Amino acid sequence: MKKKKNNKKFKKDINVANQFTGEGWVYSETVKKHFFYPKNLLLKDPKPGDFDAEGMVGSPACGDMMRMWLKVDPKTKQIKKLKWRTFGCASAIASTSMFSVMATEKGGMTINEALKIKPQDILKRLGGLPEIKIHCSVLADQAFRKTVENLPQ
Repeated sequence: MKKKKNNKKFKKDINVANQFTGEGWVYSETVKKHFFYPKNLLLKDPKPGDFDAEGMVGSPACGDMMRMWLKVDPKTKQIKKLKWRTFGCASAIASTSMFSVMATEKGGMTINEALKIKPQDILKRLGGLPEIKIHCSVLADQAFRKTVENLPQ
C-alpha cells in the first residue's frame, strides 16, 4: 500500500514530458539512434581548406558547446558537407545530428533553405525532447546560423 502511494507521488512529480506523446522522461527511438550513432560527426579538427566556414556556440561554463563546419557549392549555394562536434548531453548530440541530416539529405539544401529549419522542425523529426531539453534543438539552429555568418562573401 505504501509503495503505491510513493509511485503516485513519483508520477505526479514528473515535470518532464514529451510534448508530442505526453509520455514521461523517455527519449524517442530516433533520439537514441542519433545519440548512439550520430550522423556527420567530425571528431578530428579538419585540415585548412576542407570547409568554407566554421561556427561555434554555447559556453563551457554552462555545459553544451557546438562547433559546426560547412562546405558550400559556390555556384548553387547548396550545402555539400556539414560536420559538427558537440560537447553536451544526449539531446544536444541528437539535435545536432538530426539538423545535419536535414540540411544534407537529398543532395543538400541551399543555405537559404537550411536557414528555414526551425528548432520545432528538429524536435518533430526527433519525435520530441523532454521539455527541459528543448534548448538543445535551439543550439543546433544557432550553431548553423553562426557558421553561415562566417561564410566568405
